[in-house]
Amino acid sequence: MTEAWIGLIGSIIVGLISLVGVIYSSKSSQRVMLEQLKAHSDQSDAKLEKAQAVTDTKLQALTDEVRKHNNFAEKIPVIEEKIRVLEHANRAG
Repeated sequence: MTEAWIGLIGSIIVGLISLVGVIYSSKSSQRVMLEQLKAHSDQSDAKLEKAQAVTDTKLQALTDEVRKHNNFAEKIPVIEEKIRVLEHANRAG
């Protein structure tokens, strides 16, 4: 074999070893990134669930307040009518 072929074969071997190294490194990096992403996702899910629980509690409290207000608003016309009747009775009596 000539020196050119020996150099070519050596270059091919070095290239293949480099390719294997890059593939291994890439796979390792991908695995680490996926683990970090999963951990971050789990934390985000927990924060989101907590925030949703707080929002639900506040929404329920607001709903209760609106119901109280609506009940009061329904009673006002009745009270006004009773006041009119009493005022009419006082004027007549």
